[in-house]
Amino acid sequence: MESEIRVRIADDLLMFLPAARREPLRRVPWDGTSTLGHVVESLGVPLPEVGRLTVRGEPAGASVRPAAGDEVRVDAVPRPQPVPLEPGQEAPRFLLDVHLGTLARRMRLLGLDTAYHNDMDDPALVVQANAERRVLLTQDRGLLRRRALWFGAYVRGSRPDDQLRDLLDRFAPVLSPWTRCTACNGVLLPVDKQEIERDLEAGTRRSYDVYGRCADCGQVYWRGAHGDHLEKIVEEATRRVEAARTGTVRAEPAVSE
Repeated sequence: MESEIRVRIADDLLMFLPAARREPLRRVPWDGTSTLGHVVESLGVPLPEVGRLTVRGEPAGASVRPAAGDEVRVDAVPRPQPVPLEPGQEAPRFLLDVHLGTLARRMRLLGLDTAYHNDMDDPALVVQANAERRVLLTQDRGLLRRRALWFGAYVRGSRPDDQLRDLLDRFAPVLSPWTRCTACNGVLLPVDKQEIERDLEAGTRRSYDVYGRCADCGQVYWRGAHGDHLEKIVEEATRRVEAARTGTVRAEPAVSE
C-alpha cells in the first residue's frame, strides 16, 4: 500500500486548490523526503498565504519532513497580519504588480506608500520589494512562490472595491488619506494659491482656497476635485480598518474569481 499523509486545508485557502479538488481534507502520496512547504505548494497554496502549520497537532515549520500517516493542518495567515516595520514607520510600504493599477491609486488616496509600474517583470518586482522592504501584492501565484521574495500577499477579488477591502482586512494599515499623489505616489505638500492660480480654471479659482501639490510630479490637488465617490472610499476604508483592528467585525476575504 502506498504511503500517504493527510493534509487538512483551512477554508480560506481552498480557493488555491483546483476547482475539482477543493476538499478540506486531502490524502497526499508521501515520498518520504518532501518538506511541508513542498507538500503545501504542490497542492497549489503559495507559502506566503500560509499561517500556522501543525503535524499531529504540534507546531511545525515549512522545512519539517512529516512521516507517513501524519496529519498536517494548514492554516491561513492571521488577519490582521503583522508586517515588520522600520523605526518610525507607521504603515507597511507596498509594491503592486502590473494588473493592480486601480488598486494602487486607491491605496495612494488613503495615504499608503504604494509603488506601481505597468512595465516591470517578475524578477525586477522581487528586487524592488526586497530592496525597499515593500509588501508585494499580486494575483500571480507563481510570483509568490519565488523563494527570494521577503514578503508577498495574494490579492483576492476581481473588482477594485473587493481588492481594497481584502487589503485593508488583511493588514489593517494606518491610513493618512489625501496625503499622496494618486498618479505617482509622491507626498502632497501645501501650496499657496497665488503660486498656482494661473494654472487653475476660473471656477476652481473662485471656489477653493486650500491646495496641495505633489513634491515629485508637481500635480495640483484640491479637495473639491476628488468628488463624493472618493470621499466614500476614504470613509469606508477608515471604518474597515477600525473594524479589523478592534475585531468588531470578522474580516472576510473577498472571493476570488
